[in-house]
Amino acid sequence: MNVTRMRYTDLFNGGQVPVIGQGTWHLGEDPARRTNELSALRAGIDVGLTVIDTAEMYGDGASEELVGEAIRGRRDEVVLVSKVYPHNASRSGVVAACERSLRRLDTDRLDVYLLHWAGRYPLAETVDGFDRLVAAGKIRSWGLSNFDLDDLKRVPDGCATNQVLYNLGSRGIEFDLLPWQQRVGMPLMAYSPLGQGPSLLEHPLLAELGERHGVTSAQIALAWVIRQPGVIAIPKASSPEHVRQNAGAGAVVLDAEDYLSLDSAFPAPRRKQPLDIL
Repeated sequence: MNVTRMRYTDLFNGGQVPVIGQGTWHLGEDPARRTNELSALRAGIDVGLTVIDTAEMYGDGASEELVGEAIRGRRDEVVLVSKVYPHNASRSGVVAACERSLRRLDTDRLDVYLLHWAGRYPLAETVDGFDRLVAAGKIRSWGLSNFDLDDLKRVPDGCATNQVLYNLGSRGIEFDLLPWQQRVGMPLMAYSPLGQGPSLLEHPLLAELGERHGVTSAQIALAWVIRQPGVIAIPKASSPEHVRQNAGAGAVVLDAEDYLSLDSAFPAPRRKQPLDIL
């Protein structure tokens, strides 16, 4: 594909990145799939999906090790994001956890380091640990994951992003969280933008719109997520063909009729909803 057709957005306290990246949840857990998963991650970099998101939780570090192998020799081409467990997010614990992630990723720095979800440690303590990592050059910036609006409003200055569940079947953030992040210029990372399992992508409307545009149901669903300014989607792909399809969604242009149909099948929220978390 022609990656210049993909849209870009400001993200992570400076610079621009493509609005579609690569998620890695469940990758690296099965040795039999490792070769295909490595090929998929490298193919993603080749077609411009240069934001790679992982976490110490994923496969107890196996995902980070997979990503480390995939980006070996190409570290400067990617924007690398990882996440710390809440139980490791004390002032000193976050520093130690980051060092372990860096070893697994075989790199000297992260571009963004996220608190995976709120835990027992005060956020100010976690942020102090993040600031120490920034000062040491171990991370470029820090952010959060699975934070709803009330908690996010109390976050100290410097948060680079908030990563939350967002897809056609989970639109609750559109009521307040997403508009607030857009107003203050805090980019939102959308995890599981294609839903969990095949149920969302099996909806007949997605197949109908895909046929109309000459693309797949997944590409329709992904194009819908990235229609929002300041949003980057991080779908997982376990094969080079799948990752190329994800990249192709960046060039899909939905029209007003498409959006009306999708809003009818997947209604937008009319009131505050609890934050969806996987």
